[in-house]
Amino acid sequence: MPQHRAILHVDMDAFYASVEIREQPGLAGRPVIVGGAPERRGVVSAASYEARRFGVHSAMPTARALRLCPEAVFLPVRMELYAAVSRQIRAIFARYTPLIEPLSLDEAFLDVTQSRTLFGSAADIARAIKRDIREELQLVASVGVAPNKFLAKIASDLDKPDGFVEVPADGVQDFLDPLPASRVWGVGKATCAELERYGIRTIADLRRQPRDWLVDRFGRFGERLHELAHGIDHRPVVPDSEAKSLSHETTFPVDVADRATLRARLLDLTEQVARRLRRHDRLARTVQLKLRFADFRSLTRSRTLPEPTDVTAEIWQATEGLFRAALAGESRPVRLIGMGVHDLVDPVSEPHVQADLFAEPQRRRQREIDRLADAIQSRFGSDGIRRGGALKS
Repeated sequence: MPQHRAILHVDMDAFYASVEIREQPGLAGRPVIVGGAPERRGVVSAASYEARRFGVHSAMPTARALRLCPEAVFLPVRMELYAAVSRQIRAIFARYTPLIEPLSLDEAFLDVTQSRTLFGSAADIARAIKRDIREELQLVASVGVAPNKFLAKIASDLDKPDGFVEVPADGVQDFLDPLPASRVWGVGKATCAELERYGIRTIADLRRQPRDWLVDRFGRFGERLHELAHGIDHRPVVPDSEAKSLSHETTFPVDVADRATLRARLLDLTEQVARRLRRHDRLARTVQLKLRFADFRSLTRSRTLPEPTDVTAEIWQATEGLFRAALAGESRPVRLIGMGVHDLVDPVSEPHVQADLFAEPQRRRQREIDRLADAIQSRFGSDGIRRGGALKS
């Protein structure tokens, strides 16, 4: 009899805000918002659960967050601090499995299928990871345990904060059926409204629809809807060391039409990806932009760079160009925005790339600026330094 996979999705609760509260214990119990300064058209990167009770959420303009929660403590983003803590969390994961697929600094999939012979059941491993993170890092994680990534991701989100939900292999439909259709990946407000037109409100309702009927109405996405409603997801956990791309994306709680807000969030994502490239000593050949609109139609655009790079300004120039072209004449609000880099190059294995990189004084200077910016932001937060050229409209 084939062995069922055992997948964990570990999601840190209010990660940036929780790290800041850990660093400043006097903030415990107070609404904490991490993001850009309200007077500089900043965007919320994270909000503590105390702040969320006022309606504050990530990707919201911090000026609006200030109006909703004037008593909140606003703190700048300290990305290098969060990255350092993320590496400590990753080290805890690595005690239990080498198969770790980071989705961002604060969440990852783990395949613990083969780890069960050493550490017990998948649930035992999940509890051990939660315990280690709490005791060693004074942080709280929510964990979903399931036979695949789709189910584990849903499970980790159901009982936040400090959640633990296990989906047994023989209980997949019992778990999924009562949930609203909006829990299915990719089902936003517009798709929900379309499904409701046909009386489809729960995953059970969705599961009862014939595959052909869903394909007729939703195209290729209909096939995916059919699979996910049946709990089918064959995607493997892909470790960072095997990844051929790096990316970050944000799904907005409320569709966003304001271009300045979208651009600010895209810049933040670009800087995160560029920092990851530098940490992993990789250069990127291709930049990609991803947009998903309120009507759920998606758009992806990519551009091959003149030379492989890890320079933030070069990656941002290409990303912003894609962004401007994609939204030219576009009036639909955006549900999701993301960017990534592909065709990664190891400078050590391709010495001619490294030679070209360091032969150019201008690029060498840009790299030095990036390293300095990384160090300053690590110490003083994201407002400690601004890349003027990258921020120009």
